[in-house]
Amino acid sequence: MALRRVRRELFLPALVRPFAYQNRPLAIGFGQTCSQPEMVGAMVAALLPLSGARVLEVGAGSGYMAAVLRAAGALEVVTLELIPELAAIARHNLSRAGVGNVEVRCQDGRRGAEDRAPFQAVVISAATETVPEALLGQVAAGGTILAPLGAPEEQELVRLRRGVGGGWQREELGLCRFVPLLD
Repeated sequence: MALRRVRRELFLPALVRPFAYQNRPLAIGFGQTCSQPEMVGAMVAALLPLSGARVLEVGAGSGYMAAVLRAAGALEVVTLELIPELAAIARHNLSRAGVGNVEVRCQDGRRGAEDRAPFQAVVISAATETVPEALLGQVAAGGTILAPLGAPEEQELVRLRRGVGGGWQREELGLCRFVPLLD
């Protein structure tokens, strides 16, 4: 399993590293968290198979999810982070962990990465009321968007699959709670 191949402590500040393998979100600074391993595993499982996929992640945080996506078989990951300090931390963490083929960009994730689209999968690693319109247009036919949708207090993890004709199939995968997507 991909979670076993990624050392979570390499993606955490020193103060919380002793708690790296507890199944809970951990603070990474700037009001953000590194999601709990169980949620990261569930999200990656909802995207499988990832072998050879190009993936866009919105909300890089510490880089942990991007590392797990690569370990699960994603060919390349573009991950977007609005907070410059966290983008720099994610780059450092990914390099230190020896994770390649991940591009960390410091920009508004709601805009996506149109210059690299289409993606086979888009993962939004922060809560949002709706999927930003720009991201919908960056998913390949047959591709998937995974996002925690809903109010700031509680969201539903939703998987949207784009049909070959362009329509979307929606599946609700369970309740979750994420920090809000920044803009």
